[in-house]
Amino acid sequence: MEKARNEKYERILKAAIDVISEKGMEKASISDIVKKADVAQGTFYLYFRSKNALIPAIAENLLTYSFGKIKKRSHGKDDFWDILLVMIDQTFQTTKQYKDVIVLCYAGLAFEYSMETWETIYTPYYRWFEGILAKAAETKQIIPVNVKWHATMMINLMENEAERFYIANDTGSTLEGAKLELFHFFKRSLALRI
Repeated sequence: MEKARNEKYERILKAAIDVISEKGMEKASISDIVKKADVAQGTFYLYFRSKNALIPAIAENLLTYSFGKIKKRSHGKDDFWDILLVMIDQTFQTTKQYKDVIVLCYAGLAFEYSMETWETIYTPYYRWFEGILAKAAETKQIIPVNVKWHATMMINLMENEAERFYIANDTGSTLEGAKLELFHFFKRSLALRI
């Protein structure tokens, strides 16, 4: 029974992302979402009290998707710089694919929820990257750093740059140029000086 319940929840979330991406938050209706999810309207209210209550779940779902892709693509890589390239690339890909949903999440979480909600959603990603940074410092791939602070700052900067490129249309450079500039900024900041 729990599996069916989780499947319905996931279908509602996916449908909400699709419908909101297509129509925008204002024009998307719960009827549109449940129709696309192929569930009864009452089923929606088992999981969410309103359309706006979807926002934290959508934000968490989107981060889980992106973080899962990053972990999968970086699995087996020992070189910190290779992992960082994966993180930058996937962050830009996810932002391009879901830019309208990202804007929605920022707006909704900024007005209806708190910064603590964001921190809770991001905690697994931050902790994972803290481990990557600690290992890189241990193996002398980077200078010793405060891993907690750097993990948060670096993830935020990656996302900010991807959002500037795709959402703010700050296309002062090419896509590859923007990603490489970010990578080189991190490398200049963290690389061991020999």
